[in-house]
Amino acid sequence: MHARALLAAALLCGALALGGPGAVAAQAGQPLSGRAAAARGPSVSGALSALEHSGAITEAIYRQDYSAYTAAKHSLSRLSGTRRTELGAVLANVQAIAAAGEFTPTRLGALFLTLEHNRSWWTSEPLLSNGERVSFPPSHIVWEYYAGQGIEIQWLATFGEANGYYLSGHENSNLRQLLSEVIPLATDRAGGIAWEYMFRFDGGLPPWTSGLSQGTALQVLARAYSRFKEAADLTAAQQALGIFETPPPAGVRVATAAGAAYAEYTYAPGDEILNGFIQSLVGLYDYTSITKDPLGLQLFEAGDAQARAEVPRYDTGAWSLYDQFGESNLNYHELLTEFLEHLCERTRRGPPSTTAPAPATGAPIPGDQIYCTTAQHFTTYLRTPPVISLITTTLAGGTRAGVQVSLSKISTVRLTIRKGTRVVWTNSAYLASGKPRLLWPTPAAGGTFSVTVSATDPAGNFATTTGAIVVKRH
Repeated sequence: MHARALLAAALLCGALALGGPGAVAAQAGQPLSGRAAAARGPSVSGALSALEHSGAITEAIYRQDYSAYTAAKHSLSRLSGTRRTELGAVLANVQAIAAAGEFTPTRLGALFLTLEHNRSWWTSEPLLSNGERVSFPPSHIVWEYYAGQGIEIQWLATFGEANGYYLSGHENSNLRQLLSEVIPLATDRAGGIAWEYMFRFDGGLPPWTSGLSQGTALQVLARAYSRFKEAADLTAAQQALGIFETPPPAGVRVATAAGAAYAEYTYAPGDEILNGFIQSLVGLYDYTSITKDPLGLQLFEAGDAQARAEVPRYDTGAWSLYDQFGESNLNYHELLTEFLEHLCERTRRGPPSTTAPAPATGAPIPGDQIYCTTAQHFTTYLRTPPVISLITTTLAGGTRAGVQVSLSKISTVRLTIRKGTRVVWTNSAYLASGKPRLLWPTPAAGGTFSVTVSATDPAGNFATTTGAIVVKRH
């Protein structure tokens, strides 16, 4: 795949996977409810002091982080409106992590960097639109604004940026600089290290991490090691395997009958989001191919065994599922297709080569039978119109009735009802596949009405059907 296309996919993935409406706003300057309130643990100053007194952090780090905290509180007292809400939410997250007893030496770097940048931004910079990306030059780390949660490190997009530098072939200095920034910001977690998100998202409380972003980190760290032969890159990649060995909430490994699934979010192991799982396998494959690490092969094969059993369940025959509850939007459908193509290309070569003994069967992984075929199906669906038909033929008059249709894939459906040549009712909705209904307040007088129903899928493919409905007099 071309470098620009892969970079675009990585950045798109960052925008989609973690940039939606799931972030939960906090009241400005108020502690968060839930785990932190229940813990009634130490204050920020108390937690920092305990770490300094125990020797876990130096006096210089204590003073630096305590100063950042007190400066943020002082700035908050002078703000109002959106600026107060956003900085207050970041402060509340810091307070919640302290109260939960989760101030650890390695977590402080990313946590207080986030607090400092938010204090700087909300006291002097313009307001932002939700999902807007910002940076703090000369740093190359990517930040994103989550309305109600402030500006946060977008780890997936950051590692996507690093992949772009690698694939360009001529931005080695940028790649080295970015990795030199992100490696020290990793947190000790699950027996290794992880890049954590320090904000509330879709019901999850910080700090949490993701198999999707961690898999991408593995990929780019291994690639950087292959180019520069720097021990720090290899060591970080090896340590980043920890979350794939460990179950939630510390890690992402969910044991299955076939092997293991790798969760998108450590706080939601039941969310079976396929695009994140597949990208984590791509990362594990590339890591293993480069480093020849037998543990990488073990983790890849466990996930691959589960993915080969799982992927077909996400093919509806007309579109892809995002998880086991709903269909993908267009961006997620295209992203999943691309990730499956990446895994198809790799598994056609067989398992990643390592110094470990080959699997007992010696058989290549049948990627072309699962990943490649499913990717081909999903590509075809981008050009295939939805199938729609009218189910309802009779309704009672004078009711708020539902006109039922059969729909093959998620689409914008438009209902037009005529009496003779006169349009008497229109309605439209974005509907999932199945047998949904659209509202029609039927006339009490009854009669026979002609019906036109059209459907436009997320890729713009259009289909229409007609029929008639007899409304019985009320």
